[in-house]
Amino acid sequence: MAEAASYEIPTSVLETLVASGRRLVLDRRGSTVWEVETQQGRYAVKLGYPIKATSEWEAQEWTALAPAREGAILQQLDRGNVSYGEWEHGTWNVQPWHQGNSLYDLWQPHRAEGASSEPDLGEALSCAEAVAALHATGWAHGDIQPAHLIISDEGTALIDLALAQGGDIPTAYDFSYRGCLVHYESPEISRSVLETGTATPTMTADVYALGASLFISATGLRHVAYPDDASRKDQRQAIVDGPHRPVNVPGVLGKLIEAMLSPDPADRPTSAEACKELSSGH
Repeated sequence: MAEAASYEIPTSVLETLVASGRRLVLDRRGSTVWEVETQQGRYAVKLGYPIKATSEWEAQEWTALAPAREGAILQQLDRGNVSYGEWEHGTWNVQPWHQGNSLYDLWQPHRAEGASSEPDLGEALSCAEAVAALHATGWAHGDIQPAHLIISDEGTALIDLALAQGGDIPTAYDFSYRGCLVHYESPEISRSVLETGTATPTMTADVYALGASLFISATGLRHVAYPDDASRKDQRQAIVDGPHRPVNVPGVLGKLIEAMLSPDPADRPTSAEACKELSSGH
């Protein structure tokens, strides 16, 4: 959470949007996200600020730059009416709001006691298609997780592209990739972060992260077992040492997840191949 009260949207941004209402969606270390109502529709407004050092956290400056970095990426990808800029504590962006349910929330019934049905292949396909569409533009996402796959009747939106790599980033807003939410890191990403402190997002690592996302959403289990209170270093070491948990998801989806979680990037299907596999079983 923020060290102080939730940061309010800068007045200049609100005036530009001609906002008629707003709702705080997320308030975490380094980032505040608002849903804003306007006459043109709903928007997400993200504010980034530095994380101050504490006894538990190292200082992190990159969180202040993340909204502008994402804004620059979204503009390159032509993702609707997107703007970004700077404010007194860091940077901000405005982007279209995506309505729907996260993959994890949508598949909650499959994690209930006694549940045995195979999750909907159409929903899995929609997630794979969103990843494949990004990859087709030459970008790797770098932070695929269930919360970033928002599913609606219109399809799946792949959100939170602040860590993506594949095109030109304004130097003033760029920063090194230090991994993502560890529960979805591939062995090669975890190994690189442990050895050098940084890594490079790749499409093959995205496929692994999608597999881990599908697995945890279907079963409630992380792809690799480690204690809940394990440090990030220990989590990453467990991923490097492997193996991943047995994939106990039935049918076509289980076989695909198994392939996506291959420790060797060369053995994983591409996102396009994952789409083809899910389409044939759908």
